[in-house]
Amino acid sequence: MKKSIRLKRVALLLVCALFLQVFALSGSVRTSALTDITMDDFQDIIGTYNIDDSIPSYNDYYAGYAGTAAPVRSFAATADNVVRYEESDGAKDPVFYTDFEGVSGKSIYTTEDSLTEFEVDVPETGLYNMSLEYYPVEGKNSDIERSIFIDGFLPFKEMSLVTFSRVWTARGESSVNSDGATVYSWEQDNQGNDVKPGMKEIPEWQTRYVYDSDGYVTTPLAVYLTAGKHTISLVSVKEPVLIHSIIFENTGKTGSYAEVKAANDAAGTKETSGHQIVIEAENVTKASSQMLYPQQDQSSPEVNPASSKVLLNNTIGGNSWRLVGQWIEWQFSVPETGYYVITMHDKQNFSRGVAVSRRISIDGAVPFSELDNYEFNYSQNWKIETLSDSDGNRFKFRLEEGIHTIRMEVVLGDFSNIVGLVEEAVQRLNDIYRRVIKITGVSPDTYRDYQIEASLPELTGDLIATRDILNRAIDMLDEVAGKNSDKKTVLLTMRDQLDELIKDNEDFVKTISSYKVNVRACGNWITQVIMQPLAIDSFSIHSADTESGISGSNFFQRAGHEISRLFYSFIIDYNQIGSVAEDKETKVITLWIGSGRDQANVIKSLIDETFTNRTGISVNVQLVDMSTLLKATLVGEGPDVAIQVANTNGIAGAVLNTGNDTPVNYGIRHAVLDLTQFSDWQEVLTRFPDAAYEQFFYDGSLYALPETITFPVMFYRKDILKEIGLELPTTWDDVKVAMSVLSKNQMEFGMLPNEQLFASILYQHGGRYYAEDGKASALDSDIAVNAFKVFCNYYTDYKIDRSTSVEERFRTGECPIIIADYTDYNNFAVSAPDIAGLWSFTQIPGMVKEDGSVDHSVACTGLASMIMADTDYPMESWEFVKWWTSAETQTSYGREMESLMGSAARVPTANYEAFTNMSWPVSDFKALQESMKCVRGIPQVPGGYYSWRNVNNAFYTVVTETDTASPREELMDKVIYINAEIRYKREELGLD
Repeated sequence: MKKSIRLKRVALLLVCALFLQVFALSGSVRTSALTDITMDDFQDIIGTYNIDDSIPSYNDYYAGYAGTAAPVRSFAATADNVVRYEESDGAKDPVFYTDFEGVSGKSIYTTEDSLTEFEVDVPETGLYNMSLEYYPVEGKNSDIERSIFIDGFLPFKEMSLVTFSRVWTARGESSVNSDGATVYSWEQDNQGNDVKPGMKEIPEWQTRYVYDSDGYVTTPLAVYLTAGKHTISLVSVKEPVLIHSIIFENTGKTGSYAEVKAANDAAGTKETSGHQIVIEAENVTKASSQMLYPQQDQSSPEVNPASSKVLLNNTIGGNSWRLVGQWIEWQFSVPETGYYVITMHDKQNFSRGVAVSRRISIDGAVPFSELDNYEFNYSQNWKIETLSDSDGNRFKFRLEEGIHTIRMEVVLGDFSNIVGLVEEAVQRLNDIYRRVIKITGVSPDTYRDYQIEASLPELTGDLIATRDILNRAIDMLDEVAGKNSDKKTVLLTMRDQLDELIKDNEDFVKTISSYKVNVRACGNWITQVIMQPLAIDSFSIHSADTESGISGSNFFQRAGHEISRLFYSFIIDYNQIGSVAEDKETKVITLWIGSGRDQANVIKSLIDETFTNRTGISVNVQLVDMSTLLKATLVGEGPDVAIQVANTNGIAGAVLNTGNDTPVNYGIRHAVLDLTQFSDWQEVLTRFPDAAYEQFFYDGSLYALPETITFPVMFYRKDILKEIGLELPTTWDDVKVAMSVLSKNQMEFGMLPNEQLFASILYQHGGRYYAEDGKASALDSDIAVNAFKVFCNYYTDYKIDRSTSVEERFRTGECPIIIADYTDYNNFAVSAPDIAGLWSFTQIPGMVKEDGSVDHSVACTGLASMIMADTDYPMESWEFVKWWTSAETQTSYGREMESLMGSAARVPTANYEAFTNMSWPVSDFKALQESMKCVRGIPQVPGGYYSWRNVNNAFYTVVTETDTASPREELMDKVIYINAEIRYKREELGLD
């Protein structure tokens, strides 16, 4: 109720302020700051910006001021102009720094959960570009994100999320060579491989223009300001930052190459001769992201340095250098003032059929307009290319004698407008789909006449408008990528289907499934095209009359290289990661990892840096299929420690049991150590929520430490709920109301049946899995039976789909509310740009208790770390698992994985301190914190694997035989089997 009142108040204030702003534009009245809007109100506006049609896009906003002057005069809002500072718990006294790190004057420290308001006096009406002078103080190692309000309003949607990067460089010993370039000495393991260096932050003052974080607008964003006083409000979304000033100026137009060259010629610039400066790209000076560390490439003998045997740090970029806004910078020196050309050795074999783009700047400025968006075309192999115009004429760069920097930044370039059009088309297509299925349902009867055209008279016009948008995108794609580009296929298929539907709307009945598939394909097309990967081996700054110094390879060299790689593949054990300790050494433990090679490399690097160096304990890391752990243990060939252990009961077990019963199953068979034998085990457990280790306890023994913790949350589509006027449900009773509303609109509540969902409902009803002593199931209690009946009713009475992926239906809008694991957040954020800003998440619904409070208990599961019972080094292994599950190590591991693979690889660590250190946006982190307070584990007992298996069998009997099966009878029958298995296992294991 309070939130509703607050939103109404905000809406009223916005309407009033908009009325005042209309007069302000005419010069009659000046809009004053909305000082009575709280920080929560600002965040509410941010949360709804993408579904508020009153907030224009930047292109519409800018078009509204076409012809408006761009004043030459510039001005700035400094820390002295701060008139308001708030954090989530109210107004605070701001913290100021004076003359910080070489920048004179005051700077204000803004937290990751703050509102900072500046007042500026604009000297002249017009459009201004904004830039921020900032220092990236210590945070959670991710980009800084802010929303920018002008006089209490988002001027356009792109201002709702503006990103400012940090500065990174490669770890390792570095020096500067005679060419002024940075050169690293890479550490090597004892197998001769270069150790992947990772990145370290080197914070420094930066001044960066405000850009569209999605990259659809490639120029700096401009705002229209009338002469007089205005307020600029920065609302934190993620990460703290120190702000010195907000600068308002106009960037001016970058001249073309011909214009710049003519001016340089007129100034007397001469050709240089005989100079050649070759820079190995892996010797990066600065970068904007942790992801941009040197790579190891064995694909070709022409990469320098090259080896068919060992892994060398010899390139940079590739798939990690793909996101809009990422930049890499190198330093070099030229011996003479004059003209130079730039030749690069690069490979773009990632995006077939399209070119990727980079903005290339020298000494902080783009030399001429052609480098604002320089394209690198697709090629399967490494290629040597000199920066040139479309006719192949080499660009000549005027460089003064001395030190220079060259920076390359990812931009969408010519694809920016195309992607924007396709995204608009996808949103329209999804909207059309939702309106059609309100009439036909998702599986229409092909023999029925639904009278679609009569029911939706505006449909044909919307189809035509969407078809025209796709046609514009296709025409632009022809110009950019050529008429034979395979990137057109998806768009052409969708366009052709629209043509057929325009002719006859009733065809939706026959093609609704293929329509949905084609729309999803268009959404995936956006995901693929906005990725702009490029790998670079080296580049050369050289005189036009001098060779670049970069050499290629011929057929025989490539063939010899591949034969050599094949030979070494038979004699090198690639399962061994990093330095391998010899058996004769003391205190060497063997570690098995069951994830991927990237994860194993990061873990081995952390071990060498922060574990072995501190403790003297060597660790041999092996990458294995963890399903072999049981067999290896039985024959005495297992590891000392196994980490990232999930349920290893085979495929059927993995499908049926979403928990992790491996530690207890191994523990009661004396295959893993009981960790309570170590004196500090209770202190170690304080790192985790109680629920994280509940499944690893049995009969007073602890058989593993938790690594990760995952649990369901409720995702929802803000745009669709607004469209149909549905309030977000907070209790299961609310869910039933919501399902009724969704059903009337031919939509569904998405929720796949699994153990975590059943256990959550069971816990909220006050039930439990087992009796106190763990010797029998407690699922035959009245509470458990009632919970099971409720669980079944959602799939029988309310007909929730129990087989189709809820994630895909969430994206199309069929299921605007779903319950899914919280790690799906990362997938939506990375892989669903077509619904960016349209969704959010919160706790799963709860049960109302007698005192009126709501129980949001949610069942969790996770990965484990185990010490095997036959280890020769139990104390050393315990030191390792303590180190591995510590806040410091889990934070480093999480950040390294995110830097390597992006936010999709964010680690759901069970260590609560490390969890708070992950780079979540503030609002999302608060939602997860609320859920974390309610998590409960699923206990394990001997034979406990039969519990969910039989509950699942009872569930499917009920939902498939609704006329004959009773939930109570089916569950009670299955409890007999559960108890029999528990009793049998206890007898087998010699337990009481």
